[in-house]
Amino acid sequence: MKSTANRSTTHRLRTLGLTGGGLALLLTGTLLPAATASPGTGQGTAPWAESAYRGAVDVVTGPDEDQETIDGVVFVDRDQDSEQDRDERGLGGVTVTNGQDVTTTDRRGRYELPAFDNMTVSVTQPRGYQVPVDSDNVAQFFYHHLPEGSPELRYGGLEPTGPLPDEVNFPLATSKITGSAKQHCLIGGDIQTYDQDEVEYARNGAFTDLAARTDYTGCGALFIGDVVGDDLSLYPQTRELVSMLNGPARFLPGNHDLDFDAESSEHTFDTFRAKLGPEYYSYDVGKAHVVALNTVEYASGTSYTGSLDERQLEWLRNDLAQVPQDRLVVIAAHIPLLDYADQGSSRHQVAQVKEIYELLDGREAIALGGHTHSIENLRAGDSLQGWSDVLGVDELPFTHITAGAISGDWYSGTVLPAGYPAALQRDGGQPGVLTLDITGTQVQERFTVRGEDDAHQLALGVNTPRYREWFAANRSAVGSAPEYTDPLVVSRTDLADTTWLTTNFWMGSTGSTVTATLDGGAAVEAVRTQPMQGEAQKVGAEWSDPVAVQQQLVHGGSVAERSMHLWRLELPADLAVGTHTAEVTATDVHGREFTETLTFEVTG
Repeated sequence: MKSTANRSTTHRLRTLGLTGGGLALLLTGTLLPAATASPGTGQGTAPWAESAYRGAVDVVTGPDEDQETIDGVVFVDRDQDSEQDRDERGLGGVTVTNGQDVTTTDRRGRYELPAFDNMTVSVTQPRGYQVPVDSDNVAQFFYHHLPEGSPELRYGGLEPTGPLPDEVNFPLATSKITGSAKQHCLIGGDIQTYDQDEVEYARNGAFTDLAARTDYTGCGALFIGDVVGDDLSLYPQTRELVSMLNGPARFLPGNHDLDFDAESSEHTFDTFRAKLGPEYYSYDVGKAHVVALNTVEYASGTSYTGSLDERQLEWLRNDLAQVPQDRLVVIAAHIPLLDYADQGSSRHQVAQVKEIYELLDGREAIALGGHTHSIENLRAGDSLQGWSDVLGVDELPFTHITAGAISGDWYSGTVLPAGYPAALQRDGGQPGVLTLDITGTQVQERFTVRGEDDAHQLALGVNTPRYREWFAANRSAVGSAPEYTDPLVVSRTDLADTTWLTTNFWMGSTGSTVTATLDGGAAVEAVRTQPMQGEAQKVGAEWSDPVAVQQQLVHGGSVAERSMHLWRLELPADLAVGTHTAEVTATDVHGREFTETLTFEVTG
């Protein structure tokens, strides 16, 4: 470990990211009342664009005489210039890692770690502090070390870093808002833009919504993979989008963020790392410890699969060993640990899921994933045949949420007047973003549909024999099916042959209920189509969401013929001819109620 006495005579290189869009935009209005304290000072109500702590990791150029270890200091950057001044104290007890080994700083804020080629050194943001962000709001808490740079890659990869620098120092600013026990953590799945048109769809949709919100300033936004759609030259446009945010942005890689031309697995995310940040890392806000994992493993010439390599697993063990037992652990990943949509697939779930469960045993935990372009709220005790058959998991030990996709179903379907496609997801869910509302270690999940407020949580429809016949006749003609006419007209024959009132409750789960009243009568409880009690996945017309399918078969997209959050109520066969109104109330596992009405017609 080296003395700091000569630091005034050394030179520094700040590891600033690319700037694609300047300072964050400030738009008026909020979706939820929330604190807007400045993360830089921990007090006040200045808008994020004015108060954000902007800066960089302080890389002190060398080379270091000792090329076997890397060291530096974590310090409180009172003047927010990213350099430690004489009156700025080092911060003890802060976690720093090289991506495998984990250490904590001493009382002066000093750390030392083994060094090796192609490592990323990063600091775990402690509660009550904020790492700096660059001009695009991308969090700055890491240093990549790759002396010779990436091999030749189509999208560039990492530039050569040369020998180890003299020091890598991590500045922090004090922050009341990250120290608060109440946090609102934004989770964005699969932005997945393939071209500039889709960048504009994302801008007009979710990012315009997020620019108007201020509730996530402390915890920030975590985008959990498939940031782009194979074209990694679009990362600057992604940065431009997150420059619209009112909080720090962090990213995880997905299977569409790969350097497909990398010849070895160690370089498959070099361009992602160069433009956005580490493959995996952790940070603290309030009483939550967020663990961001890379669950995509890929070797050149093969298919990707859901897995963690041994270095990342070792890091995870070491990282969790530093976390007090009274903290909530949030595991975030692109390919989910387990999910409903691909419950029978080993490729689309994580091979080491049981080992991860063992590491989290006895802790309060929640797992988040993306990848499936569906919304799933899976609770402790849920089970499916596929999980048991493929991964040997009989039931979930804690909540798993698949966060849905900002891109929805890959920006498919009719382009709406608001400037983005309908893009209904493969389970009928609408595009949007997830928010974790955390108090202490307790979590309430909240899904906000793009362009809507938080009350919009249901889609109501009617599943008739006539609809099922149309479905069967056109299932193989996705995108070219004839329009299904008069979807809310039900004949007496339809009623006699079984017609259901359907409710797609996007964040519905085990423990949720759905009730309906017909024409002001008594409330009747609807039945969930997928009980999640160890059965096989139910697929087909009778298990489908007719509202979504009528869009998807005609205008394109995946077909919502399976869902873990669909409820249905069989309509009485003796309903009178005429107009009827159903009022549906869905109650989630936290007791929140959402009500919608549907009017349909019965004909003779």
